[in-house]
Amino acid sequence: MSARITTPFTADSTAAEVMTGIDLTGRRAIVTGGASGIGVETARALAGAGAEVTLAVRNPLAAHGTVRDIIAGTGNKQVLTAPLDLADQTSVAAFVAGWQGPLHILVGNAGIMGPPLTRTPQGWELHFATNHLGHFALATGLYSALTTAGDARIVSVSSSQHRLSPVVFDDIHYEKRPYEPNAAYGQSKTANALFAVEAAKRWTGVSVNAVMPGVVRTNLMRHVDPELLARFEASGAPALPWKTVEQGAATSVLVAASPLLTGVSGRYFEDCNEALPLHPDNPHGGVAAHALDPEAAAQLWEYSIKALTRQ
Repeated sequence: MSARITTPFTADSTAAEVMTGIDLTGRRAIVTGGASGIGVETARALAGAGAEVTLAVRNPLAAHGTVRDIIAGTGNKQVLTAPLDLADQTSVAAFVAGWQGPLHILVGNAGIMGPPLTRTPQGWELHFATNHLGHFALATGLYSALTTAGDARIVSVSSSQHRLSPVVFDDIHYEKRPYEPNAAYGQSKTANALFAVEAAKRWTGVSVNAVMPGVVRTNLMRHVDPELLARFEASGAPALPWKTVEQGAATSVLVAASPLLTGVSGRYFEDCNEALPLHPDNPHGGVAAHALDPEAAAQLWEYSIKALTRQ
C-alpha cells in the first residue's frame, strides 16, 4: 500500500497560505460554482497566483461582481465567466464545445445539497445528476484540453457526508426506495471520490484527486433546516469543526496547484492532507472504504458513460 501523503498545512491553513510562493502564470483554470462560497476563494487564490481563471456558473451576469472583486484584489485581469448548468447536459456540452486551447486545472466545486426529490428530464435524481454526472461529463469532455496542457490536475470536491451512502447501483435515482435527501447527497459525494479513483487508473498526464473542504457556512446549506442544525449542536454530539471560506478552499487549491502533490492521483484529501480511514474516534473526518473501492469506481465509470450515451 502506498504511503499516506502529508503536507506542512493543516485544517487551519487558508488558501492564500497554501498558495504562497506558487506561480501559475500561463496556466488556465476552471472553477465550477466559482461565484459563491469556497468557489470564490478557490478562484481568488488561483488568480492571485497568476492563473487565468474561468468561473463556470449558471448565471454569469450575477457573477460579474465576484469577477470585479477578484480582479481588484489580485490585480489579475484574466478572470472570466462562462455559463454552465451541471444539471443540464446540453449546457455542459455547450461549455465543452466553447472551450479552446489547453486546460491546466479543473476544480469541480459546484454542487447542490438537500433539495426535495427532483428529477432531470432524463429521470435522473438531481443530486446525482448535478454533483456527479454533470462533472463527469465536463471532465471527460475536456479530457483532450487537459492532456494538451500536460501535467494537468482535476479537483473533485467531495464531502464528509459521503459516509452516509455508497453508490446504490440497484437504485441510484430513487425509483424504488424512499427518497432521503441526506443519503442522496452522500451518494453523489461518494461518486465524486470514486471518480478520482477510476480516473487515476484510466488517465495518464492528468492527476485527479478528491477533496473534503470542511464544514463551511455557505449557500450550499440553504436547504438545511436551521432548527435541525441548532438541535444537533445542542445535543451534546461532537461539535462541528466549522471553517472559514478561506480555510475551506485551502485543500482544493493544495490539490489544484501545490508542487507538493506533483504526480499524486486517485487520493482523497481533507484538512490539507490525505485523509485517514474512517474511525469512530474521528467523528467528522476520515474517508469511508466505499468511497475508495476500486470495483465500485470502475462500475460507476461504466454506468456514467452509458447514462450519458443513452440520454
